[in-house]
Amino acid sequence: MRLAWIAGAVISVTIGSATAAGAAEIRLAEQFSMGYLQFNVMKRDRLIEKYATQRGLKDFKVSWQRFNGPVAMNEALLSNSTDIVSGGVPGLITLWDKTQGTSFEVKGICALSSQPFLLNTANPDVKSIKDFTERDRIAVPSIKVSVQAVLLQMAAAAAYGDENYGKLDPLTVSMSPPDATIAMLGGAGGVNSVFSVPPFQFQQLQQKNIHTVLSSFDVLGPHTFTVAWTSARFRKDNPELYGAFLDAVKEATSIIAADPKGTAQSWINDSGSKLPLEMVTNVVTGPGVEWTMAPAATMKFAKFMRRVGTIKREPASWRDIFFPEIGGLNGS
Repeated sequence: MRLAWIAGAVISVTIGSATAAGAAEIRLAEQFSMGYLQFNVMKRDRLIEKYATQRGLKDFKVSWQRFNGPVAMNEALLSNSTDIVSGGVPGLITLWDKTQGTSFEVKGICALSSQPFLLNTANPDVKSIKDFTERDRIAVPSIKVSVQAVLLQMAAAAAYGDENYGKLDPLTVSMSPPDATIAMLGGAGGVNSVFSVPPFQFQQLQQKNIHTVLSSFDVLGPHTFTVAWTSARFRKDNPELYGAFLDAVKEATSIIAADPKGTAQSWINDSGSKLPLEMVTNVVTGPGVEWTMAPAATMKFAKFMRRVGTIKREPASWRDIFFPEIGGLNGS
């Protein structure tokens, strides 16, 4: 039975191209977790609509979609089923690498948040990643390419050497964070561990038999968790919509800082979550959590992925991965 508090905040907004005959459509995609609070605020306060109208657009539509993991989102972006997607940094880097020099180049728009995510387990014998065996199963949003999967590879490389970065990959299974939480708590499918996201990672830890093996900050230090990206074609063909989206993210980020409790309530309302407001507010303002458009540690991801061969080219700096509108921010 699905737990009541598992109703995830999974919104996908997509911004589509304007056509000569009809209205522009705004489509943007996000995943499960509280890493996309700007989207909740943008939806609640109709910020995209506000800034698109200020820029002179009169006939446009805002749509919302849902995806789990970067593979599905990147496929939707490449097939023109969506225009702006969001997720972990490795998903952006993977598509940036694959599309450079093509007619459909992809780059980042901006970061959304920096915060740690946790590898939790119900196996009392697992104290570090070296304790995992072939009997364990670790749920991640997408195997090998999600930010959780790549962080697990980075941890494995640190423990066993770069040549063994994929040592734990055979133990991973692809599941959405809510389903993974249910599976671990119920022992379904042999899943006894989850490299998760807020708020699900904290919900897991409410169970006495669950403990944390690793924080992503242990592996990488403070890093961007969520980021938005799109194609150069969309940015060129829809400059006013692109600008409206950036303006909306900027205002939404300020609103989160000024009113974390209100933002937490907005997430609860939007997701249908049964979590108490105090707990959600604590997640919004938790240790290591920063709602910011400035990317952090993106080059650490890129250098690792190039070193182990999961991408073919290494960007010279973080600015190579992002469009120039945020180039003046103090990123890394």
